[in-house]
Amino acid sequence: MMKRRSISVAVAFILGVSLLSGCTQSAGAEKVDLNSLSLDEIVTATKTEGRVDSVGMPDTWANWGETWSELKTTYGLEHSDTDMSSAEELAVFESEKNNATKDIGDVGQSFGPVAEEKGLTQAYKTSYWDSIPDWAKDDDGDWIIGYYGTIAFITNTALVPNPPKSFADLMTGDYVVAVGDVTKASQAQNAVLAAAIANGGSESNIKPGLDFFKKLAEQGRLDKGELSLSRLEKGEVAVAILWDYNALGYREQFLTNNPNAAFALNVPVDGSIQSGYATVINAYSKRPHAAALAREYILSDEGQINLAKGFAKPIRSDVVLPQEVAAKMIPDEQYVKARMVKDREAWTATTETIGTLWQEDVMAYAK
Repeated sequence: MMKRRSISVAVAFILGVSLLSGCTQSAGAEKVDLNSLSLDEIVTATKTEGRVDSVGMPDTWANWGETWSELKTTYGLEHSDTDMSSAEELAVFESEKNNATKDIGDVGQSFGPVAEEKGLTQAYKTSYWDSIPDWAKDDDGDWIIGYYGTIAFITNTALVPNPPKSFADLMTGDYVVAVGDVTKASQAQNAVLAAAIANGGSESNIKPGLDFFKKLAEQGRLDKGELSLSRLEKGEVAVAILWDYNALGYREQFLTNNPNAAFALNVPVDGSIQSGYATVINAYSKRPHAAALAREYILSDEGQINLAKGFAKPIRSDVVLPQEVAAKMIPDEQYVKARMVKDREAWTATTETIGTLWQEDVMAYAK
């Protein structure tokens, strides 16, 4: 199942949860000062807690499954996950409060600051603090990015023998293009941003991206269904726009199921966007030490390599990937025109309206 991601705060209103209503942590909830504890103290307390339950961190996304398995083997931690979007994750933290059933979540990059602002996080820097870029963490460790991806194309070459290598190529094709649900999914929203960048736009000027997809919609070439692994594998989707690590993971699964499957992967050479996902420890967690230990492991060499096995780019550049893992990645030369978000405030503001704009300026023209 494809993990759903949202970086639009507006989704929270759709869910009926007032994430932006100025809510604060209830007086009865007490945070543990995780940053004042040694790793040994955290490990000892974790043994009593015995489990860690996550949201938005399913086994099949970025190889989370191997990390959960190793946490159980090494520390005896039981685990369960409920897959949901970033907005839904924070909504669960807020709605459950002191009756929390979830301990840690993985949210789109722009949602880390939102979670912190609303008092939904507990800070923990981990032992790897100095190895994490400043842009990828807040001052105290209320949110820390563990990995990032780049928007790319996956093409079923049985349907499209000459796979597109740029957004310009996409526009000249005669096949249907799938992007997913821009009203909810971070991946889909970043695909629109990538199209905007390739056509002269930016975080504060998303119109070129919307115009690009409007043209596809008018041509009857914009897929209106769910962007899913099964539809890609069945050949219902010829070209899809998604994170590179998802594209790589899907292709590997397709080849496992059918050695004759033929899928090409390309990072658009005329522009693309890179963005990360951040762990947030629930402020109301009943197992904060276990959540902290999970983050510690995610940012360890082993945890970062696990994410790379799931084709995500580890946030720590000082981790050396095994040769067999590095060899499966898309070649570095394809990332020349890919960049990180430059104006985070502008992009956060854009995500608040992009869902509505998508419906009005793109889907209204879909045939």
